[in-house]
Amino acid sequence: MRLSYSSAPRLWQRGVPTALALAALAIAPATAMATPGNPGGHCAHLTHVRVPGAEHQQAACLDELTTAGTVASGHTDPADWAGLTPKDLAVPSGVPGSQIDGYFPDTSTTNTNHGWRHDAQFVIRLPDRWNGGLVVAGTPGNREQYANDRAIADWVLARGYAYAATDKGNTGLAFHQDGKAPGDAIAEWNDRLTQLTRAARATVAQRYHRPPSRTLVTGMSNGGYLVRWQLENHPELYDGGVDWEGTLWRSSGPTLLDFLPKALSHYPVYAAGGEDAGQAREALHAAGFPAGSEFLWPYHYKVYWDLTQRIYREELDPGFDGTAEAGTPYCATGTPACDADYDYAARPDEVRQAVERIALTGRIGKPLITLHGTLDVLLPIGQDSDVYARMVRKAGRGHLHRYYRIEGATHTDALVDLFPDRLRPLTPCHRTAFTALENWLAAGHRPPASRTIGLPAQADAAALLDSCSLDGRDGAPSSSRS
Repeated sequence: MRLSYSSAPRLWQRGVPTALALAALAIAPATAMATPGNPGGHCAHLTHVRVPGAEHQQAACLDELTTAGTVASGHTDPADWAGLTPKDLAVPSGVPGSQIDGYFPDTSTTNTNHGWRHDAQFVIRLPDRWNGGLVVAGTPGNREQYANDRAIADWVLARGYAYAATDKGNTGLAFHQDGKAPGDAIAEWNDRLTQLTRAARATVAQRYHRPPSRTLVTGMSNGGYLVRWQLENHPELYDGGVDWEGTLWRSSGPTLLDFLPKALSHYPVYAAGGEDAGQAREALHAAGFPAGSEFLWPYHYKVYWDLTQRIYREELDPGFDGTAEAGTPYCATGTPACDADYDYAARPDEVRQAVERIALTGRIGKPLITLHGTLDVLLPIGQDSDVYARMVRKAGRGHLHRYYRIEGATHTDALVDLFPDRLRPLTPCHRTAFTALENWLAAGHRPPASRTIGLPAQADAAALLDSCSLDGRDGAPSSSRS
């Protein structure tokens, strides 16, 4: 269902002032609020906090808002964030507060959390000790509203931020069935994050009796795409954002519809060995999959490449395979309507028009920090964030952007557990970038110049999980790009 704001309450359509007017002010230090056991505290007033525009909500007063407590209390879903973070990532604790789960009006029913079978679900967490800020996030992949809980929410909650996340309005592998026209489902993602941001800002103001002094947007993969789109299209709602390997969409490409078919057609030849394997390997390199990433190709062929190509192609070009639903899995080149042979450039103009509906421009209106791993072989860096950084500069917004290419990082941090001697996690780099954004906004301390962040010399897995310097001071070689 496409979202309309025509009937939304005017109070939260207008929003509240962002840090443009408060640029010289840092977020206030965390101050103690009433504890859950205090009958005059926030539990007593929780029923009076209403999420504007929500069709349904349920609130809970929790001793612990991070996954250290929400797993046991049933206020998160570990399956939703499985595979996104390293197993040894530390989980902070000691964050009591309130959680509001609910949903906005919608017609699709892919999200089954809480037994609701209703999309446009959200979660809002309001810590007792609030630092004055709000972090909003959209989810990666086709996951639900708890997908960022371990990678992002735990850490920002422990720093005192209120936190809100959305399922983007449709979930699961059949997300493309939502909407009436090609591109509808993805376009709804953008609308839903805008809707949540407005509602969360108003909810925070109800809870703490003042609006957030800062609103930051962040997310990984598809969530990173949402960060880019929001700062291009609704910069008035935010003070800045951190884009964690966001998906690139633009009608002229490159997009995953350009490079994934090449992976599907050439990888089986490479994997089979023989006299054509070398040529197939070079074809994969030419498509954007970097030399040195070959050890990641078998996993991605089995888990990501085929499925991702078929479901996103179905969303944007359903006519390619006729009446079939998301094509034929792992089909061989030459099979009729096989996604391994998909040629975006040869498709009708209607396909490019569908992509244009969700396209990025680079015209960001607030500070943005982008992170991307050099060994990402789902969204290869040379076909994604390298391109987006050029788009931002071409749009004349380079002064608002910092771009860090993280050597040795790949798309999902859980793969670090499988290849600890070859990969580094992006999660600590995201935290460093987030802190750099805070300093940029609060005190005007500009982050280090855009650059490639090399692997620290002789760093072990534990050290890489604990820190990530953006200026090369940890012993890692780095090269400036601006």
